[in-house]
Amino acid sequence: IRMSEVDTQTVEWLWEPYIPFGKVTIVQGNPGEGKTTFALRLAAACTTGGTLPGMKPLPPFQVIYQTAEDGLGDTVKPRLIEAEADLDRVLVIDEAKRELTLSDERIEKAITQNGARLIILDPIQAYMGEKTDMNRANEVRPMFRRLADVAERTGCAVILIGHLNKAAGGQSAYRGLGS
Repeated sequence: IRMSEVDTQTVEWLWEPYIPFGKVTIVQGNPGEGKTTFALRLAAACTTGGTLPGMKPLPPFQVIYQTAEDGLGDTVKPRLIEAEADLDRVLVIDEAKRELTLSDERIEKAITQNGARLIILDPIQAYMGEKTDMNRANEVRPMFRRLADVAERTGCAVILIGHLNKAAGGQSAYRGLGS
């Protein structure tokens, strides 16, 4: 493909220049650095039309928040209340019968059925699937590609919260998923 034949497109931003709609954004850091707090506060702002510093106001919209580490009733809901979220606009995909993975068709279905403009998966490692080796690019890349395709088709911003691995001495940019 020649670049001269590629149509130029503009990016729609949830929070410029950090989080675009229709794309996948990875937020990663060490434990205790506030990744989940940030994600919950962003979700709350999106459900009420509020903003975070430097963020342009948007009309309120639906947010899907998936967590594999925190209890919905004892942790997530109280933190959303503290952040003043509109709880009617925060949704969770039911995993009671089947765990969710990044390539699960329920993600796109939930986005389209609910008109969600943001989905947060926290932490990314929990949604890779039990048979996926996160250190093998050939296993990880197709899952990310499918998720990126869902983001592009739906226009939904996708945020993946990632824990850095414990590799000593390495730069944080190289301590992500491992692949």
